[in-house]
Amino acid sequence: MVTGVTRNCRVGVDIGGTFTDIALDLDGVLHSLKLLTDYAAPERAILEGIERVAAMAGIAVSDIGLVIHGTTLATNALIERRGAKTAFVTTEGFRDVLEMRTENRFEQYDLDIVLPPALIARADRFTVRERMNAAGAVLLPLETASLAAAIEAVSAGGYDSVAIGFLHAYANGAHEVAARAAILERLPDISVSISSEVSPQMREFERFNTVCANAYVKPAIQSYLDRLTVALKGIGVEGPVFMIHSGGGIISVETAAEFPVRLVESGPAGGAIFAADIARRHGLDAVLSFDMGGTTAKICLIEKHEPKTAKTFEVARTWRFRKGSGMPISIPVVEMVEIGAGGGSIASVDGMRQIRVGPHSAGSEPGPACYRRGGTRPTVTDADLILGKLDPDNFAGGAIPLSVPLGRAAIEAAIGAVLGLDADAAAYGICEMVDENMANAGRVHAVESGKAIADFTMITFGGAGPLHAARLCEKMGISTFLVPPGAGVGSAIGFLRAPFGYESVRSAVFALSAFDIAGANRLIAAMEAEALGFVAGGLNAGAPVIERTLFMRYAGQGWDIPVPLGDGPFDDGSVGDIAGRFEEAYARFFGRAIEGLPIEIVGWSVKARSPLPPVARVPAIAEGAVVAPTGRRRLFEAAAGAYRDAGIVARGTLSPGDVVEGPAVIVERETSTVLTSAFRAVVQRDGCLRVTRS
Repeated sequence: MVTGVTRNCRVGVDIGGTFTDIALDLDGVLHSLKLLTDYAAPERAILEGIERVAAMAGIAVSDIGLVIHGTTLATNALIERRGAKTAFVTTEGFRDVLEMRTENRFEQYDLDIVLPPALIARADRFTVRERMNAAGAVLLPLETASLAAAIEAVSAGGYDSVAIGFLHAYANGAHEVAARAAILERLPDISVSISSEVSPQMREFERFNTVCANAYVKPAIQSYLDRLTVALKGIGVEGPVFMIHSGGGIISVETAAEFPVRLVESGPAGGAIFAADIARRHGLDAVLSFDMGGTTAKICLIEKHEPKTAKTFEVARTWRFRKGSGMPISIPVVEMVEIGAGGGSIASVDGMRQIRVGPHSAGSEPGPACYRRGGTRPTVTDADLILGKLDPDNFAGGAIPLSVPLGRAAIEAAIGAVLGLDADAAAYGICEMVDENMANAGRVHAVESGKAIADFTMITFGGAGPLHAARLCEKMGISTFLVPPGAGVGSAIGFLRAPFGYESVRSAVFALSAFDIAGANRLIAAMEAEALGFVAGGLNAGAPVIERTLFMRYAGQGWDIPVPLGDGPFDDGSVGDIAGRFEEAYARFFGRAIEGLPIEIVGWSVKARSPLPPVARVPAIAEGAVVAPTGRRRLFEAAAGAYRDAGIVARGTLSPGDVVEGPAVIVERETSTVLTSAFRAVVQRDGCLRVTRS
């Protein structure tokens, strides 16, 4: 073991629903492993993983200079409703906004539609007499008597956390700040979140729901992060710990503990960053990122090396692909479609005798039936094992031996016996269903963005992504996909390549016909100072990169579009420039601009991040010889509906230029790449597998 030498050593840790992934970068050399997630104490898997991966790298744990962490704990708490006992304090007359929602029906003609229940029950919501107008002017001062009554109700109810959301607080949060001070004076140990800090954006339902979500998960996330930082120091990790947030940047543990709702999509955001970095290195301008893990699959469009982003998204959708059926979260986020289709997704037969997969997952406890951990319900992993995609003796590098008889028995009992199919046919049905679900999600996501999915190159990662990528490409008409080195722990590697970054967002209406230059400059300056304040600790690599965006619409429209804003302060010439940028963006979205209508700005975004390090373009490589397989096994090909004799090739034995012809399985410790007969893989100079259809 090498110690006492200054090393550039960083660790990325991703806690998923099934596996905890660890990636250690030591002077540019990657070491990684996967462990089953420990639900009772998630930090235990992190500590074990860091100690093991440090031993693999031949270093002491004390040599680790930085830990970057992403987690699904906040997401799971919201989905499973396992948060703190939370109260919501709001403006009198708006107690039921959480249940009334926006009154949009995500399934217009269903008379029995059931909306997701409010995160905080009506009995736990309390009102206060106060009122701001949309410009932030006080219409009704904060009434101390009603506030005192609400505080007494919170005290009597024994709540652990309080969310405060007042009408139009995005324009002026003074009443929320005063209410928080009064609550903490009376109840100093309670956790308090206010909407003007968590999500200072218009549209009260989304803002109220976001601050409630933040308050709901805040005590648990704070406790977890406190335990984690102490435990890391206990095993000798002296370097700082940072968190990846949903927008794809790195923030401090303290910021994450205060605004844990920003961690809801942290793991998937790391995967998108990983794919974007590979796209930069290979000069790919149109990429479909496909991340399939043990619990979910995530699909993201990446154009010109930048993941698609949004300022709102939904979690815990009750209807697949239905916008409006979930819980809206109003924060900056890497935009992607996420479905319950992972290796641990449970298969069943519905009332119409059709195979269904997910969204429920066997997770890590008990896990798929083939894990030998007590699981009895069939999963995608069980089906992959039966169809020859997995080696039962070398799953997760041999750490988790798989049982073919147990997997087969689970599929026969729950699927085969019901439909009159043998285990192989039932496994085929499970895999086809999950692949079609994912392909459909990709098509829908591309169409919603106005793109043709066949024009994209897929970059696939996650433990199950390379297993299913070839079949997805067949279904979506994609001709090429890349499998990067370390694909099995792609999100954790993405954490190591993420910039320090934070996005400040505001809602403030500015009509271009009466543009307030001084007010706009004050707003932008305050937002820039806020964003820089959150990332100041990570800007050692150089001057920050500032990206400014306006969200604009024609006056009277109900929604807005993003419009990139140039550098520098606003001046007398800014109105014409902003109008031109908006009309250009509007024409790009909708075909043409509309003449004569007044234009207004309704939202503002300032993103500050550390500069991305330059990357060398991976040069093209000539194809070499076809590699002879070192073993063979039966592999089921869905397109042919039959088994094929497939070659087995160890990825660690391949060199740049080597060619692997399908049918084949390229195996490595954290995943396997399945090549059907129509595909061939060429190893690139950076170790990526470039897989193309013949």
